Amino acid sequence: MRNFRKLKIWEQGIEIVKAIYLLSENLLSEEKFGLRSQITRAAVSIPSNIAEGCSRNSEIEFKRFLEIAMGSLFEVETHLIIINQLNLIKSEDLKSIFELVAVEGKMINGLINTIKNS
Repeated sequence: MRNFRKLKIWEQGIEIVKAIYLLSENLLSEEKFGLRSQITRAAVSIPSNIAEGCSRNSEIEFKRFLEIAMGSLFEVETHLIIINQLNLIKSEDLKSIFELVAVEGKMINGLINTIKNS
């Protein structure tokens, strides 16, 4: 069993959650049960699935949870694109979150590939 608290990908996931929650405060109140709910749940799912995968006894199971975390990351990115295209938040305010998402994607993908090749 791995200690998820020591994984950089888990720490990066937590940073994404914090950034998304701060960002979601700037969405219109009408979006409380729409995009705001969707994007915050997807963001929380990223480090949560990484942590859950760490509790698994096999590399195959761990890899599966990393793949689920990657799916949640793509979901967050899609919501950010929608927010951007609907001009709900200024593009420059989204830039740093897009960068966090890109780094997290590379890190998760790298760990998945490491597990595949081991």
